[in-house]
Amino acid sequence: MGVERETESHPKIDGSTALVFARYQQQSRSACDMRQPQKDNALSIQEDLDDFRLGERAGDQDHRAEVRLWLRLLACSTLIEAELRRQFREKFNFTLPRFDILAQLDREPGGLVQGELSKRLMVSQANVTPIIERLIADGFVTRSPSNLDRRVQIICLTIEGRQKFRRMAKKHNAWLADAMAGFPEEEIDEIGKKLASLKRALIANRSEPQR
Repeated sequence: MGVERETESHPKIDGSTALVFARYQQQSRSACDMRQPQKDNALSIQEDLDDFRLGERAGDQDHRAEVRLWLRLLACSTLIEAELRRQFREKFNFTLPRFDILAQLDREPGGLVQGELSKRLMVSQANVTPIIERLIADGFVTRSPSNLDRRVQIICLTIEGRQKFRRMAKKHNAWLADAMAGFPEEEIDEIGKKLASLKRALIANRSEPQR
């Protein structure tokens, strides 16, 4: 998920990769802030990837394929996220992070503990809390103590919140289909399977945070 713009963060990267990543961020934010999407920005990001050459210095040949894959994934994610943010803002006066929270809650009629919600979204509770506060103020979710442990807070969708989510979800799916129009459906299925395998490998290889 993307967290709210004020608290948005990205994985730390270093070395030559950071130069390309910095250009992605600057261009995608510009595209997101403008009313009309600029195709030149998308082309520029793709050109960055196509022209980016790893291994020009001695010793840089290692893991070239992995870095190139990461840059491809990052470019696709950046382009899609910028378009979704723009559409949510213009069509619903809503944000992508708030939509992501409603999507998780829609799958759980009984609600979710706030800690579990942040875990599913892969962000900290500190990032989730202000978004939940806004959703509560808008009448889309409720927060109440658990019957088993009063210290535990359960977040649930309201009827209005579920209706709001369902309306936006239909548009969300249509926006994604439009963004990928012209890309063969069989390749979408194949890439989806490969990315699922990559996700499993990433989780298995994830190092424990240092204490």
